[in-house]
Amino acid sequence: MSISMAMVKELRERTGLGVMDCKKALTETDGDIERAIDELRKHSALKAAKKAGRTTADGLLGIKVADDNRSGALIEVNIETDFAAKNEKFIAFVREVLEALFASRTSDVAAVVAGGLEAKRETLVQEIGENISVRRGAFVTTNDGFVTSYIHSDNRKAALVELAKSDVELGRDIAMHITAINPMVVESSEVPVEVLDKEREIYAIQAQESGKPVEIVEKMVEGRVRKFLAEVSLVDQPFVKDSKLKISKLLAEKGNGCRQFVRFEVGEGIEVDEQDFAAEVAAQVRGTD
Repeated sequence: MSISMAMVKELRERTGLGVMDCKKALTETDGDIERAIDELRKHSALKAAKKAGRTTADGLLGIKVADDNRSGALIEVNIETDFAAKNEKFIAFVREVLEALFASRTSDVAAVVAGGLEAKRETLVQEIGENISVRRGAFVTTNDGFVTSYIHSDNRKAALVELAKSDVELGRDIAMHITAINPMVVESSEVPVEVLDKEREIYAIQAQESGKPVEIVEKMVEGRVRKFLAEVSLVDQPFVKDSKLKISKLLAEKGNGCRQFVRFEVGEGIEVDEQDFAAEVAAQVRGTD
């Protein structure tokens, strides 16, 4: 199939590799970006890929926790530019969507918007002159736990967390850590099998290319898998405020536990074209002549 500049651009941004390497990988995988990333990881020095994509869309997050800490809501509303994201009417709309989702006690933000906010969104688009989308929402509730939250000062990163029991200071620390470090799961056992299988396959090919004996390769693979699990699991991560203290130990010292979390970052996974990409490609092509 024909490999477009947009495809090459996306792969380059998600891997950090050169244009020609990305084009070759896409050609070999018939334009499948996810397969191309895996192939690049298998046969090059690439150790990781930004699966979520670059964060380029603008907008704001909204977050609210009930006074009794039994429930909380988190939303993301996008707009085209950071300038428009500071518009008072846009900020007010974000708050209105948040309140509606919180009152609905559901994560179905599309239904909430369709139920009474769509007309307001369309009017706001006309007034501000930029497209607005209510992208996603989450509602967390508990019967006997403690729901808390943290939102970064720019309202672009936030997390909702459920602890096993009430602890305001600990809850804020855990939510802040999740917001900053972005773990995938609470515990390593929660990592999806398909994710782990893919990582193991990639590590196996990397290790085999080292030319070491089979038994050494097996140990290398399992070592890398253990490292991956520790990196993506909340309880195995070093605490952001004290690198010598693991989250698991912090929770144990407080006699508490983390049951679940939801983390949003504005624009994660959304791509926006940049105007200077063509010039960069041309320069790299000239360099191969």
